[in-house]
Amino acid sequence: MPILGDMLAAARDSTGGFQAWMLRSDPDLARQVVAAAGQCELTPTGYVRAAVADFARFASEEDWATLTSSLRDTGDPGTVCLLAMVHWRLNVQACSNHSHSTHGCSQGEEHER
Repeated sequence: MPILGDMLAAARDSTGGFQAWMLRSDPDLARQVVAAAGQCELTPTGYVRAAVADFARFASEEDWATLTSSLRDTGDPGTVCLLAMVHWRLNVQACSNHSHSTHGCSQGEEHER
């Protein structure tokens, strides 16, 4: 069984092919990522990488519990992590610097959870 660090590394390493996979499997999510990336002046791959980093730094204990629960019965934990982190990033509301509803795409600032 891979440890969480291995799964996060797999998710991070998968971002390059993630956009092509998303276009095939979930075009709506792909469009959301492209739009959000544009708001943040990032490429879609850059946005996905930021989603992984932001989740690792700012997700709540509840978000982590939900993620780890979803990994129990999967054969592809890297993809499940990546999808969960991207969905979280697209929907996060707790931090104005990470919420798309406030155009918060600040980068490099330190925030408290």
